[in-house]
Amino acid sequence: MHTFHTYEHGALKQRQGRIVEEFPLVLHVNGREIATLIASPHELRYLVAGFLRLQGFVSTVEDFHLLSVCDDYGIANVRIKGEIPERLKPVLTSGCGTGITFTLPGEPALGASAGPSPTSVAPAAIFRLMEELAKRTDNYRSHGGIHSAAVGEADGAIILSTEDIGRHNTLDRIAGESLLKGIDLRGKLLVTSGRISSEMAAKAAHLGISVLASRTSPTDKAVAICAAGAITLIGYVRGDRFNVYSHPEQLFAVPEPGSAP
Repeated sequence: MHTFHTYEHGALKQRQGRIVEEFPLVLHVNGREIATLIASPHELRYLVAGFLRLQGFVSTVEDFHLLSVCDDYGIANVRIKGEIPERLKPVLTSGCGTGITFTLPGEPALGASAGPSPTSVAPAAIFRLMEELAKRTDNYRSHGGIHSAAVGEADGAIILSTEDIGRHNTLDRIAGESLLKGIDLRGKLLVTSGRISSEMAAKAAHLGISVLASRTSPTDKAVAICAAGAITLIGYVRGDRFNVYSHPEQLFAVPEPGSAP
């Protein structure tokens, strides 16, 4: 617990409460330090596995010879089958605290072997997933400052959910957990609390996500990636409404009279 002050009704009052934890994790792959991941300090194996998966360094559990995380020293040691490229050009992303990627794509599919399967989704499923995600965000309810994401089925049932200080980290965590547990995410729905930028859309495309939805806005590049990658992109899910920025044909919804099909 931390001591801090709250300004309220013209006065400062001392309080105690939790503050969001920030954990730097130094990542070593095949004996080489390649990045420091700034994240929340839980389930770091999923974060590391997902980060490497979405960078294109691994694609199956069998690609790992070793996956070890030392919480005490903040170091992850990984050995994989393939070799890490000699020259890595890091790209700072728009993630909270500034994320990092080595493979921010010019192409929507991010090297994925297969795109999303066509999925027909009822709007009610989007609202259900968002509501369930809100119920599961324990850290946000207790002290704020945390992003959340979840993957679910077309009926609105959640398969995986996670939280992290970085919105890009939440997708890495889902990618890692699904890889280590053998869960195929192609054709699934992904909901997130954070803004959907190009790297978020690219990661969703890599995983074969069919519908990507957020409580807030997408960027123009995210819209372009989802449009090219057959992903229905949804923003501003609030109450009983949302905006659809790409592939509205995948939704079971009655169009307004006179609107384009």
